[in-house]
Amino acid sequence: MSAEISMGVYDNAVDFPYRALSRASVVSVLMIPFALLGLIQAFAPLLVLALAGAVCGVLGLRAIRRWPDEYSGRSLAITGVVVHSLLFFGGSASHAYVYVTEVPEGYQRVSFYEFQQPDSLPDVPTARALEFDGTDIFLKGYIHPSSGSGMLRRFILVPDLGTCCFGGQPKSTDMIEVTLAKGQTVRGGLTKLKLAGRFNVNPYDQRAAGFDNQIYYQMRVDQIR
Repeated sequence: MSAEISMGVYDNAVDFPYRALSRASVVSVLMIPFALLGLIQAFAPLLVLALAGAVCGVLGLRAIRRWPDEYSGRSLAITGVVVHSLLFFGGSASHAYVYVTEVPEGYQRVSFYEFQQPDSLPDVPTARALEFDGTDIFLKGYIHPSSGSGMLRRFILVPDLGTCCFGGQPKSTDMIEVTLAKGQTVRGGLTKLKLAGRFNVNPYDQRAAGFDNQIYYQMRVDQIR
């Protein structure tokens, strides 16, 4: 009797061996919530996590196929590969569409960095800024907190959150004095703004309250979002 019981226990152990969950498969699924943030325009760079998550899923599948008696989690790996692939390609297409269509007709896209001088050079308007003087442009930036809170009609625009919140007094070429036209207002905050309007380079020594450095750049904005 004892021999039969021992044999039965041994058979069950052979028929149902323990298999560990593939770590790569688990990581792939855990990365999904973070990759989802990449669908938001402001967090678009996080879409790279979708690519990394898909790779983890593929690695998990390979490990399970190679050592089927040691690893489980095939369904997790497949879920990770499918979801991350949809997020990466769908999100990339969505952001590309927004990029292509976000500039209003009659305005030229400009990157803020084209107006900025390196620290090694004098803090004066760049040649590129002078080229755009008096033209209609489209660019993005952040409201500097020193511009005030609440609903604003005039504020100082800076290129990034580092300059906005952690860089102290911004340089002259890191600032654009913005005036909203047509009675528009915008709430102060840390949201990245898209602006379309007339850009001008001011040759005179002008400063704004709360800012130490001279302001060369001005922009009268027709559209903001």
